[in-house]
Amino acid sequence: MFDIRYYFMKDSTIHKPLPAATRGLLRLFTAGSVDDGKSTLIGRLLYDSKSIFEDQYEAIKRSSEQRGEEQVNLALLTDGLRAEREQGITIDVAYRYFSTPRRKFIIADTPGHIQYTRNMVTGSSTANLAIIMIDARNGITEQTLRHTLITSLIGIRHIIVCINKMDLVGYKEEVFEKIRAEYEKFSSKLEVVDVQFIPIAALTGDNVVDKSTNMPWYGGSTLLYLLENIHVASDENLIDCRFPVQYVIRPQSDEYHDYRGYAGKVAGGIFKKGDKVMALPSGTVSKIKAIDTYDGPIEEAYPGMSVTMLLEDNIDLSRGDMLVREHNQPKIEQDIDMMICWLNENKLIVGGKYMIKHTTKDARCVVKSIQYKININTLHRIEDDKEIKLNDVGRITIRTTSPLFFDSYRKNRRTGSIILIDEATNETVGAGMIL
Repeated sequence: MFDIRYYFMKDSTIHKPLPAATRGLLRLFTAGSVDDGKSTLIGRLLYDSKSIFEDQYEAIKRSSEQRGEEQVNLALLTDGLRAEREQGITIDVAYRYFSTPRRKFIIADTPGHIQYTRNMVTGSSTANLAIIMIDARNGITEQTLRHTLITSLIGIRHIIVCINKMDLVGYKEEVFEKIRAEYEKFSSKLEVVDVQFIPIAALTGDNVVDKSTNMPWYGGSTLLYLLENIHVASDENLIDCRFPVQYVIRPQSDEYHDYRGYAGKVAGGIFKKGDKVMALPSGTVSKIKAIDTYDGPIEEAYPGMSVTMLLEDNIDLSRGDMLVREHNQPKIEQDIDMMICWLNENKLIVGGKYMIKHTTKDARCVVKSIQYKININTLHRIEDDKEIKLNDVGRITIRTTSPLFFDSYRKNRRTGSIILIDEATNETVGAGMIL
């Protein structure tokens, strides 16, 4: 089938694709209350940007007809579970991949129900940008506040607030401005760098890909234009060099008889061939002899790149160790203070023992104390009720069985995050952000 994704836009003007190297990747997710139109927005974005194939459109058209719907339900592009289609809600995280001539995108469609907040945390954990959906008829809800708070805690610097279903409130500017003012008042208390607002109607496509003629009072950009042009490259930490070792490669073949490579993903900083590095926890210093990738050797490695480091000296390094700069080291401690998003129906237990994952390191920990939890609506600390249950956010202190090499989450999302796992059930029960 002819791939229309990179060639034809809605005005039928032909656009040749840019080289892959010039197109940046943007990871984003949608959040908001139930039935705010998250899945419909993604479906409309894909459809209007010509990013779905003809057979995909025909499939959801047939499904819509079988369900007795008058028009094509674009939400079916992401709602794949039977329960999701029956109830018209999102339960699990659905990922969609698409490209325009300017950029590549990975979208995570996350659920709005409070009991599926854990899935929202999962979908947002690797994102650069959040789209917060608000139903213009209902305004800001508790889930809007909860998702905004989690977005801030997870360290996402860019938020686009889409005030949806403007067609159901007569495209009135005063409705948009009222919700905008309320949201700005709340978000000003959080560490959010960039918040932008767009009035949209996802069902009809107003201000999604094409400019709306129904809201001449809105002088801003469409959603797709913002997504294509927002700058996220500077969000990475390019100063503090961190390379958690995931695997030691020893081919043991005649061709690569003496090959010893340390594979992993760069978590921070820029590593160059010839740089002096220190191995943690041993403190041994060596130099980078070469940096290998699947496509061949390179001179420099940046955050997010999966590479194999070769050192001039054969030093003892294994999974969970880390390569850093000699004079720029992370904190090395066992007592760790962090914010926790609790994702399990069983409450957090002081004195409870959990398994943890931090970068490539596995360890165990005990919860020493719960300092406070946060009131989602007011952002005030609750210090007289320290019981952290499902979907609660609070501050805790843990002690690990072995020292961790970490930075604050604000400084580095990769080395500042921890996952707590129940030892008995092997379920992920908490997502932690180190303070």
